[in-house]
Amino acid sequence: MTTTNTLAERYISATIRSLPATAQADVRAELEASIADAIEARIEQGDTPDAAERAVLTELGDPGILAAGYADRPLHLIGPRYFLVWWRLLKLLLWIVPAVAAFGVAIAKILEFATIGETIGAIVVVIIQVIVNLGFWTVLVFAILERTVPVPEAQWNVDQLPEHYETRAGWSEMIGSIVFLVLAGAAIVWDALRGFVRADGVAVPILNPELWPWWMAALFVFMLAELALAIAVYRVGRWTVPLAVVNTVLAIAFAIPALYLLITGQLVNPEFLDYLATNHAEDLANANAGAAEQGGVFRVVTAVFAVVTAGIVVWDIIDGWLKTARARRG
Repeated sequence: MTTTNTLAERYISATIRSLPATAQADVRAELEASIADAIEARIEQGDTPDAAERAVLTELGDPGILAAGYADRPLHLIGPRYFLVWWRLLKLLLWIVPAVAAFGVAIAKILEFATIGETIGAIVVVIIQVIVNLGFWTVLVFAILERTVPVPEAQWNVDQLPEHYETRAGWSEMIGSIVFLVLAGAAIVWDALRGFVRADGVAVPILNPELWPWWMAALFVFMLAELALAIAVYRVGRWTVPLAVVNTVLAIAFAIPALYLLITGQLVNPEFLDYLATNHAEDLANANAGAAEQGGVFRVVTAVFAVVTAGIVVWDIIDGWLKTARARRG
């Protein structure tokens, strides 16, 4: 069969043009023979030559894909051999690297006494940059591996099975909550009675003494409620929707007064601030000069602590609902 200037010849030329020169002649001969045989078979079944030729070439598909098959060249960035490894690594990196980068930028901006807007803007920018770079570079590395490492596909074995996730709230979780609450309560009492800071042998509480007794009583009631919640979760054996709702209510009940006291300046002991101004006057003056446009270093630090407090509360709420969702699936 003569294929000059026919669809078959054009198809063969399009297929072999991207192949190495040493393989083009063999592939051409193979395609010419297989196409001619297929066309002849269709003509014998009653097709016209033109219809038979068009049908055969259509069945062969895109010549670029066919050429990739001859060259054993993947037409994907990451194939099944490396895809799961890439996906697991990317998810792990996305959980860790952006958070670490954001924390580092936040600390740097605080030390520079940048405005809150500048700090948030810098954090958002660095998170976006980190996510984009993680996606690009991990894909690039695995795409190169896909094309340059001629190793057989790794064999799966039972040792790769993930650990079973225990949906029952464990003893260690309850004990951890109890220990944390007890230490927090002890620290509050110690600050009031003995003080973490002493000036000329006299205790200078960090928390405002005027918070006693009512604000502190409310705090200890909240801590007892958190303790009861931890015990309830353990006794039930898992997180439930009612328990998640209680956790959400408690978190909000803590956040609102804590942020109010922090922002209004009632949380920290004025004598402690005087102590800082007296014993670290030069450092404080330099810090205030750097943060003058933002209202002084104390205003910047207050804003940062407010953001951190809000972040902890939000995460506590999210964590409770995530545990509830896992328990329901389990």
